Amino acid sequence: MSEKQGYTVVDGGSIITPKGFTSGGLHCGLKKTDRNDLGAIVCEVPAAAAAVYTTNVFQAAPLKVTRESLANGTLRAVIVNSGNANACTGEQGEADAYEMRAAAANHLGVAESDVAVASTGVIGELLKMDCVRSGIAGLPEKLGGARGAEEFCQAILTTDLVKKESCVQVQVDGKTVTIAGAAKGSGMIHPNMATMLGFMTTDAAIDAEDLHSLLRAATNVTFNMITVDGDTSTNDMLVAMASGLAENEKLNRLHPDWDAFAAGFTFVCETLAKAIARDGEGANHLIEVQVNGAVHDEAAAAIAKTVVGSSLVKSAVFGADANWGRIIAAIGRAGVPVSPDRVDISLGSIAVLKQSSPVAFDEELALAYLQGDTVLITVDLHDGDGKATAWGCDLTYDYVRINAAYRT
Repeated sequence: MSEKQGYTVVDGGSIITPKGFTSGGLHCGLKKTDRNDLGAIVCEVPAAAAAVYTTNVFQAAPLKVTRESLANGTLRAVIVNSGNANACTGEQGEADAYEMRAAAANHLGVAESDVAVASTGVIGELLKMDCVRSGIAGLPEKLGGARGAEEFCQAILTTDLVKKESCVQVQVDGKTVTIAGAAKGSGMIHPNMATMLGFMTTDAAIDAEDLHSLLRAATNVTFNMITVDGDTSTNDMLVAMASGLAENEKLNRLHPDWDAFAAGFTFVCETLAKAIARDGEGANHLIEVQVNGAVHDEAAAAIAKTVVGSSLVKSAVFGADANWGRIIAAIGRAGVPVSPDRVDISLGSIAVLKQSSPVAFDEELALAYLQGDTVLITVDLHDGDGKATAWGCDLTYDYVRINAAYRT
């Protein structure tokens, strides 16, 4: 464990560290390789639940099913497949998503209305339901055990190179409350809501309405602030479940430990979001853009996302080129108020622009900095108190290679 302000990071923690949760995964045949492609998270009690979804107009069938299940504010399980998005698949795709929910409910022994469904993978192809049916039938025996979280994390990956997990603990009413998350995402990342797929578990006692409010607030400053390629998936979904088994007094904004709980929850979201940006398809660098001194936070967020999403900025970072002109050009097209004669820009600790005028800097030092794993771009607008941070990755040759052959 390592201490953070108001919460403790649990090294090696997972989505089944909070009390009441089990998970597992297996290979059912949706992927051409033998990697896991079907997984589930199950709660032993009805969990308060909330979700946020993609803003893409073309929303995949599982989102409709999950929205319906969440109407009562509780869940017992989430069933997830990778290898096929079940998106733009018409009435048959919708029927398949409902069948996944029904089958999971039957084999897990829970009500259909307590099951959420999520899918990720290729758009426009029908699910191989014979594989899904047999896979769901075999899932119960895969739940639990030390490898349950690992098998689930592997089951949700597509082009991801690594699994993404985070876990913290916080004291609430003198009791230890655990918050954990797992996510997948590597390409088609510009969510404006969440990530491609994300799952949060906690044993805190909290009502669904308060959980949803916290989920939206945390999402706005974490998952909504990442971009890999500027594309928003048809399947983006972030689901949170709270078992209540920590037996604390119910959390809400008036609870004295709310701020610590919210900080820990947001930290888990931020850790997962940054992991997605770092694992962008073909990426070599994590790019972090911090914008200060904007007229308000919304303006700062717009600028930060524009800079980190710029193909020219991303290409410059890939080439270790300290071309601040691309940064200031992105700032200028973000569509928010900026005083054009006050802008400061730094690459790490290296100032390259002061009051919108060039600063002499050591090119070799800048080259060495840009060759590092993480690149921090700091912008100060000197226009107000607004601030925001966004994350992304560089644009490499491998991104084109991966996406040119995604279906084949």
